[in-house]
Amino acid sequence: MLRQAAAQSMRKALPRTITRNFASAAPEMKGDYTIVDHTYDAIVVGAGGAGLRAAMGLSEAGFKTACVTKLFPTRSHTVAAQGGVNAALGNMSSDDWRWHMYDTVKGSDWLGDQDAIHYMCREAPKAVLELEEFGLPFSRTEEGKIYQRAFGGQSLEFGKGGQAHRCACAADRTGHAMLHTLYGRSLAFDTTYFIEYFAMDLIMAKDDNNENSNSNSACVGVMALNMEDGTIHRINAKNTVLATGGYGRAYFSCTSAHTCTGDGNAMAMRAGLANQDPEFVQFHPTGIYGAGCLITEGCRGEGGILRNSEGERFMERFAPSAKDLASRDVVSRAMTMEIRDGRGVGPKKDHCYLHLDHLPAELLAERLPGISETAAIFAGVDVTKEPIPVLPTVHYNMGGVSTNHLGECLKTEFNEDGSWKSDTVVPGLFAAGEAACASVHGANRLGANSLLDIVVFGRACALRIAEIAKPGDPAPAMPEHAGLDSLKVLDDLRFADGDKPTSEIRMEMQMAMQENAAVYRTSEVLAEGKVKIDDVVQSFANVGVSDRSMIWNTDLVETLELRNLLGCAATTMHSAEARTESRGAHAHENFPDRDDEVWMKHTVAYFNEKTGKTEVKYRPVHSYTLDEDECKYVHPFARVY
Repeated sequence: MLRQAAAQSMRKALPRTITRNFASAAPEMKGDYTIVDHTYDAIVVGAGGAGLRAAMGLSEAGFKTACVTKLFPTRSHTVAAQGGVNAALGNMSSDDWRWHMYDTVKGSDWLGDQDAIHYMCREAPKAVLELEEFGLPFSRTEEGKIYQRAFGGQSLEFGKGGQAHRCACAADRTGHAMLHTLYGRSLAFDTTYFIEYFAMDLIMAKDDNNENSNSNSACVGVMALNMEDGTIHRINAKNTVLATGGYGRAYFSCTSAHTCTGDGNAMAMRAGLANQDPEFVQFHPTGIYGAGCLITEGCRGEGGILRNSEGERFMERFAPSAKDLASRDVVSRAMTMEIRDGRGVGPKKDHCYLHLDHLPAELLAERLPGISETAAIFAGVDVTKEPIPVLPTVHYNMGGVSTNHLGECLKTEFNEDGSWKSDTVVPGLFAAGEAACASVHGANRLGANSLLDIVVFGRACALRIAEIAKPGDPAPAMPEHAGLDSLKVLDDLRFADGDKPTSEIRMEMQMAMQENAAVYRTSEVLAEGKVKIDDVVQSFANVGVSDRSMIWNTDLVETLELRNLLGCAATTMHSAEARTESRGAHAHENFPDRDDEVWMKHTVAYFNEKTGKTEVKYRPVHSYTLDEDECKYVHPFARVY
């Protein structure tokens, strides 16, 4: 039914297109390509929670909206989110969004921009109640209110009132419920879906509203490949939203889907923008040992306990107050320390146990049905009788494309000496979700703030576009032969005849990241990692693609994805090596303390694809809220749980 509705939506777009052939404009290309031109008011790239919320909001406001996605929308990685979405609804006890903001700032280890955190936490109750109105089937209390579970790093009364129950959930399948709800809702507003289209590059043009602009500084559209028939689509629009998710697949072991390849981050970097704070990579404490599949923090929120080989509940030593519900970076480091000290479990003593077997079977069946099934399939355990073997696993990228709290992408200007000068909005370009860095998560994201991030900032992008544009506004002109460079890269990769297959280069990249940018980092290991990842980047020049066709050429698409991953991986490694402190998810053994005097600043990392070089610069953290009368700035202090 949904596929049919989407197909009908796609067919509506076809009469408004122009088809042309680019071969004459590009004689150096080996292939012949059909180019289809489209014009829309707005484009959303990605159809996860952030993309669908943005597309729905834009269509609802009357904008002719195109949503370009390389997956069928309900296969997007939001579907894998389990635990829930944070909002100070106060259904389980009294609550206040300011307490939520305090917890988020503390969780970010003061690298988060407090104006953006202010906005997200203030808008959270409204955004979650909107989801309820859209039909999201939240779990319920006996009174019929949305059920909220305990989650890591959440407290009452600015950390003084004990554990908060702030995480609204739909059993342990909240992301699945959210994605289906938003997709169904978006179809009601006539969004046009370009399903299984791979977005290759942004189309940039001179900003007509800025007389001083000499470069292509405004976004006017997107180039995309239709994977089904091999046609190239050039989509022109006044506003574009990047909502392409993270790049977990830069690592060998991660909870991310194979499609999480940093496409939006790489497109932005090729357009001259930065990957902000990429060194902060979250390791989820509980990935299934050997498989990497996610076991939600909701397990510990419902009473699950981590134990070592001695049967000790070791988190009582590392976080006496929060215990197993300390923030994720704290728990992941504690587990790693236990394993290092010889208290791991299993034949190799290289993982820990998560116990749910002391909880009532009825509670597990009601609130954690998906986890019970996942543990049985991937770990072969019955959670009512035995523990789940778990290990910290790459889960989330705190970094991304720099944006403000409205979702507008930022370009940072620097003085001649390399110091920060200013941040300016990139006309026509927005970002939301894991692809973006607002920065609400700073150095460490709190559990259940990611689903909140995607709905709040997907919604914010739509609201901001509705403020600055009107449906039917003429789309800005594209440069002559717009997208030709992108098509040339596609052609070069399609006919690449190097001696290294894509899979081999990808494995070398993933192993370098896994070994040299892990939970704990040292100067020596990171310096070695820089050399390794730079060598892998250079080896991409020798890639070989065996399939020359244009119809469902997965070899070619995986090579395009690897191209995107390499820029994300390189900026992550170089940024991590440069940051000589420990903050949030960046645990540096040579520099174990947080250094606010020197390092309370955002990394902005640039990747030059032509040279393979990475450049690391910095911009200031926003140490202010949107309104000091409404919500006070949270001053830094020692972060303990």
